[in-house]
Amino acid sequence: MDRRQFLSCTALGLTAASYTRALGSANRLTLGIMGTGGRGIALAKAFARQPDVEVRYVCDVDQRRMHQAAEATAQVAGTAPREVGDFRRILDDRQVDALVIATCNHWHAPATILACAAGKHVYVEKPCSHNAREGELMVQAAHKYRRLVQMGNQRRSWPSIREAIERLQRGELGRVFFAQAWYFNRRPSIGRGQAAEPPAWLDYDLWQGPAPRRPFRTNYLHYNWHWFWHWGNGELGNNGVHMIDLCRWGLGVDYPVRVTSSGGCYRYQDDQETPDTHTVCFDFSERRSIVWQGFSCIEFPRDGVPQVLFQGEKGSLAIRGTGYTLYDPAGKEIGRGGDQAADIDSSHIHNFLEAIRDGTRLNSDIVEAHKSTLLCHLGNIAYRVGRSLVCDPATGHIQGDKEAAAHWSREYQKGWEPVV
Repeated sequence: MDRRQFLSCTALGLTAASYTRALGSANRLTLGIMGTGGRGIALAKAFARQPDVEVRYVCDVDQRRMHQAAEATAQVAGTAPREVGDFRRILDDRQVDALVIATCNHWHAPATILACAAGKHVYVEKPCSHNAREGELMVQAAHKYRRLVQMGNQRRSWPSIREAIERLQRGELGRVFFAQAWYFNRRPSIGRGQAAEPPAWLDYDLWQGPAPRRPFRTNYLHYNWHWFWHWGNGELGNNGVHMIDLCRWGLGVDYPVRVTSSGGCYRYQDDQETPDTHTVCFDFSERRSIVWQGFSCIEFPRDGVPQVLFQGEKGSLAIRGTGYTLYDPAGKEIGRGGDQAADIDSSHIHNFLEAIRDGTRLNSDIVEAHKSTLLCHLGNIAYRVGRSLVCDPATGHIQGDKEAAAHWSREYQKGWEPVV
């Protein structure tokens, strides 16, 4: 082993004796997939397509989904992964190098922390945490156990988006001081759920996991949990985190000084707790701000509306899909880039795998992932208490508001409290 390899191993917490087992002669990596819904199956297949990667396990509390994921992975890899209902069996396998987490939000942080403690690297879907305190604990766990943790905000690895952000940071628009982002969807009503026994194919107790127990209702699974604070983070945490992350990255800001939020459940009268119409403003001490608007249940004329728009002293930059356009102060186009068809996962996954293999820098490490996810948590807290938040620009912590600060963490089911 040469000096560069040894230093890389040391940074990852590996000894010389474990180097060969961890990477092997062909740098082969072994993974487990936790959560096999739409994103989980997509990630299982995407990882299986990568050279020198074995997807050894797929795991889900829904037996039907787990079987589907195993079959889909086998079609890509040629061999079927093992099926396990409890992700802790994956952590017990010392030959597993990394855990991929595509579960409900309330599982993201507790599973990540346990995986790091078990010596596994982690690829975790967005948002990285269910609440602000969990994000802080994830950062601590990654550092304590010297594990790599990457969040699945894939745009951080798309070449055209990276190029756009680099142009902003080179100063082509002068000082960039404002970013706005939008999200639109036409989601149906979730209706009124009925009390019922959990279906036979579902381990509902393990699905709840770290969340305090609630009786099963018919409109919780498999997607509507997003709209209940007990497990989800609304559209802001579900999809807003992608664009807010781009805004924060492009502006070069970390923690806000003030967060204002407004909106409500305007489209339907049903069981949804999180807003379907939501506007959030984040102000930063560097004379910069971000505004996000989410519309879950209405369509909107999208001609000319970008996903993200940056405003600078010398013009603006709009991001649409995988491409971007530069404009002068009068709104005249002066440049563009990207627009190529994008495989949304492969470049981000490749970055994660190469970081494990040779120390390549993660494009969305847990420190940056937590900062972007925290903005979503703060926006939701401001909405829930019905007033603006004043935050510490050094940490993002809420100042002078005990009711709002109480939302920084949550209660946990006994025995499932995340500990680092």
